[in-house]
Amino acid sequence: MLYSRYFIPTVKETPSDAEVISHQLMLRAGMIRKLSAGIYNYLPMGLRSIRKFENIVREEMNKADAIEMLMPSVQPAELWQESGRWAFYGKELLRFKDRKDADFCMGPTHEEVITDMVRREIKSYRQMPINFYQVQTKFRDEIRPRFGLMRGREFIMKDAYSFDVDSLAADKSYDKMYNAYMRIFERCGLNFRAVEADTGSIGGSSSHEFMVLADSGEDAIVSCDACRYAANVEKAESGAPLQPVSAEPLPIQKTATPNMKTIADVAAFLGLTSDLTVKTLVYCSEEGDTVMALLRGDHELNEIKLKNSLGWNEIRMATEEEILRLTGSPIGFLGPLELKEKTTVIADLLVRNMVNTVVGANEIDMHFCNVNPSRDFTPDRYVDIRNVVANDSCPRCHEGKLEMWRGIEVGHVFKLGTKYSQSLNATYLDANGKEQFIFMGCYGIGIGRTVAASIEQNHDDNGIIFPIPIAPFHCSVVAINAKDKGVMAESEEIYLKLEELGIEVLFDDRDERPGVKFKDNDLIGIPLRLVVGSKGLAEGKVELKIRATGEVMSLPIEEAIAMVHQMVTSALKYKE
Repeated sequence: MLYSRYFIPTVKETPSDAEVISHQLMLRAGMIRKLSAGIYNYLPMGLRSIRKFENIVREEMNKADAIEMLMPSVQPAELWQESGRWAFYGKELLRFKDRKDADFCMGPTHEEVITDMVRREIKSYRQMPINFYQVQTKFRDEIRPRFGLMRGREFIMKDAYSFDVDSLAADKSYDKMYNAYMRIFERCGLNFRAVEADTGSIGGSSSHEFMVLADSGEDAIVSCDACRYAANVEKAESGAPLQPVSAEPLPIQKTATPNMKTIADVAAFLGLTSDLTVKTLVYCSEEGDTVMALLRGDHELNEIKLKNSLGWNEIRMATEEEILRLTGSPIGFLGPLELKEKTTVIADLLVRNMVNTVVGANEIDMHFCNVNPSRDFTPDRYVDIRNVVANDSCPRCHEGKLEMWRGIEVGHVFKLGTKYSQSLNATYLDANGKEQFIFMGCYGIGIGRTVAASIEQNHDDNGIIFPIPIAPFHCSVVAINAKDKGVMAESEEIYLKLEELGIEVLFDDRDERPGVKFKDNDLIGIPLRLVVGSKGLAEGKVELKIRATGEVMSLPIEEAIAMVHQMVTSALKYKE
């Protein structure tokens, strides 16, 4: 492809409304342009990378026996009402009416549509297992779309749905998709983790997120330094509880703590560290039920763990009025002793073995010292409800320590079970002629989001550093002086030879200064660059630059061509 005849509208200045590096660089590199909030045009360079990634996804889906199809973006409300998600999904679901006043929505996901199709077509156990996938445009009406393709309203997604006769068979389908996802992101040259995750609004029994590691990632994740355990912080389990402290329990004592409302203030006032105190938080359900959550003062509550342990659909912090009614105290002096009303009390696992700790006295400016669980109060149950922290022991191998990372979610796989088949009555006849519900799994990958995440992970001050498998072009050939006929002729010959070898080449034939060409080539992230100039040609050599390392080599022409071919071939060849 000739640069002069292609469309690459690069921009020197960073757009003011672009917050994250991928958004900035995709705009500057001429890959995308904003149409409306969270809605973008994919320009040729951006589309090339997206199509590269789509091809990798399709190849691995096909290898995993998934069958491609395509479902409509517009979905009838009846299916969502039947599944119970029409009201539950919230304002992210873009609803509208057609000319007959019938309700429809723009599909943010396709569980209802695929289940409806399967319940009409799949009747026997002999037709399963089966897995359908599509690459389709989705729409979620985000309240605050931002970060370019990282959190847009309209986006391209690959979603797949497996259908099986029972839980055991569904687990096999899940594992097959999990392994396919591992291959997809490995083939893209990304540094990522597959982490255990909460199922969220999709539902189901369990799930894994695939996280590209990047400092700009919105999600906090942990992984063990000794085994393969990894999880989103929302889901991450804490390790084994600490052994009981050998100290002798002391008599409980009420102590004045004037104006000391925070854990840090109370601990400093009493000459203690925060880990010797208990933090008390009060939450409510949608129905108005209350729960008091207790955890060590230096830890943070994990609301999702608390919600899941209670079996509540939603959870919110109690108001000041609700807290006052329950405890008789304002916020800052709360504790599990001498409550005004009965409530469920849940304590984190580490609270069980605390000795002579400090808790609020449910009285303004007062705390209890030397409080001991079991002796002075008994929670309804002990549950893991805290966020894990770095260096916690691994909950799986119990030998390694947890490391903290930032990640960008690019894929998610779910074990749905019969959640949707029951609500939509998708059944089959088993070998005995008995009607059974179909077991499902669903598997999503953000296509544009993965390309953006790759940029978040791979860039420098000069621009994008694309891994070869998803780069718009594998290599660029830069003619130093477009007016030099000898340079142009040799550049074109190199360009044609590379193309004959199957290398995707961008031939920079523009009549521009070398500095302009070099800056543009670095900005758009072409992995390999061959520079052809009269001085080098006099020696029969060209300059090869590797974008990822910055390494520059002066090589004989044929050797340079062979090296580019070898590097591209090696990068595109996936090793099982």
